[in-house]
Amino acid sequence: MSDLAIGVVGVGAIGRNHVRVLAGLKGVRLAAIYDCNGDHARALAEEMGTVAVGSLEELIALVDAATVATPTVTHLDVASALLSAGKHVLVEKPIAESTEAARKLVELAREKERVLQVGHIERFNPVMRELEESMSEPRFIEAHRLSPFPNRSIDIGVVLDLMIHDLEIILHLVRCEIESIDAVGVPVLTRREDIANARLRFRNGCVANVTASRVSPERLRKIRVFQPESYLSLDYQEQTGEIYWREDGRIARREVAVEKDEPLKCELEAFCECARTGRRPKVSGSEGAAALEVAAEITRLIEDANRSAASRSRPGSPESE
Repeated sequence: MSDLAIGVVGVGAIGRNHVRVLAGLKGVRLAAIYDCNGDHARALAEEMGTVAVGSLEELIALVDAATVATPTVTHLDVASALLSAGKHVLVEKPIAESTEAARKLVELAREKERVLQVGHIERFNPVMRELEESMSEPRFIEAHRLSPFPNRSIDIGVVLDLMIHDLEIILHLVRCEIESIDAVGVPVLTRREDIANARLRFRNGCVANVTASRVSPERLRKIRVFQPESYLSLDYQEQTGEIYWREDGRIARREVAVEKDEPLKCELEAFCECARTGRRPKVSGSEGAAALEVAAEITRLIEDANRSAASRSRPGSPESE
């Protein structure tokens, strides 16, 4: 079987890591990269032993599949061009700028019978196996995702930038319709929310409390999942965890055995395998679109609340009197 010819569109902070990993994967040939910053792309191509092309069309002519790590607002146009040309696509999260755009990509992938995977990298974290195998009836979920200010992805708020990872995982675990959402968030260093909290209530009674911040002095990516008789605490960053359960009237505990690996490598290996075989990806366009829909609703709730608060605080407004 010949190597899969793959390309990367957008080689900034995230795309550069795609290039690094793909250049080292067996059965894969990094055929081309493209970025609107041609000098940066050419320097990276020379470093990684590939070629930088001058247009998306040139890249399309050279590849069987591609990853898209461009700004969110461009995802629809870039991924659509690739899918329309019959290429398999992994697009970084969020899948698109809007739920309407996400649906268009999902439908186009279905029409063209191409793989569309979304870069929800945490689903490929080795600690996820224990979560999926042990937590069959989650009743309460608590997730925290904190990071220092990234100086990237500031075209979107922290909900679409960071929280969406945990939202996708929670939807995957609970598999039930959301009944209500409460959300708060505030801008700190950008025009959009930089810290946010959301509480999701599901029809089956499960509750998820999710916090995300990109203005934290520390990095933290943890989740705790509680169900009858047991709970699991996982650290995505350290790839460690503990599971607790009741046994003979006491609380028993064991550490989770994790075979550590780089989640991005696992994600890209899985995408390449799906591109070769046509198998449905672990995080398909449909899963990515579902996570975006919830994230967009949380963002809307936050923006509405902040506008209302600003209106009440303006001198002379009826609410301020």
